Amino acid sequence: MSLVVDVFAARSDNFGYLAHDTASGRTAAIDAPEGPAIRAALERQGWRLTDIFITHHHQDHVEALAELKAEFGACVVGPRGESDKIAGLDELVAGGDRVMLGETAFKVYDAPGHTLGHIVYHDEKGGHLFTGDALFSLGVGRMFEGTPGPMWAGLQRLRELPDETLVYCGHEYTAANARFALSIDEDNPALRRRAEEVARLREKGEFTIPFVLGEDKRANPFLRADDADFARLYGLEGAEPAAVFAAMRRAKDAF
Repeated sequence: MSLVVDVFAARSDNFGYLAHDTASGRTAAIDAPEGPAIRAALERQGWRLTDIFITHHHQDHVEALAELKAEFGACVVGPRGESDKIAGLDELVAGGDRVMLGETAFKVYDAPGHTLGHIVYHDEKGGHLFTGDALFSLGVGRMFEGTPGPMWAGLQRLRELPDETLVYCGHEYTAANARFALSIDEDNPALRRRAEEVARLREKGEFTIPFVLGEDKRANPFLRADDADFARLYGLEGAEPAAVFAAMRRAKDAF
């Protein structure tokens, strides 16, 4: 028995995900961006919503939470650090905790920065990682609430996960992320291959998600802020990687 993940579009550029534990039949929505999109996915798969796993408090990730909980009686899991910002949480979790969906165990990781209490969910056995707006394909979330040090530390924890991990992020930002990445790392063959693949997928109207973590480790500049080449690029030789990460994030914000 295993976890099956259904991927679908929501809102203007969000991804919606249903995670279905085949052993128990339990199904979780990862975040709650849009009620109609989630209902349509449930109907298409013939699944019933039993759980909702929230990554962070932003409106485009929780907008449908109240209506879905009322309709399905779903159990809502969410970040302990943002419990004052998210109404309707039944179970509060933080880094190091485990969440069960039937027979599937998810390890929770803290990933602060985009928001202070942002968390991600990792199905260790099946190799699925749901990152919300912390880690994107070829990029990372904008640092709205956190500071560079903790955000970089959180990304380092995710970077340590197995290369074969499939990553499911919150938005279809890959093409834009590729353009920025190429502007600072154009000679990286892994990045160039990924950028070409992304262009082909988007031209056909296909999703760039999930992506393989090992490929992103080689192509995503934000996961390599401890590379001396980037320190030199920003004139930060000898600085802590968090300072290089901060400079890179500022550059992306202004790109």
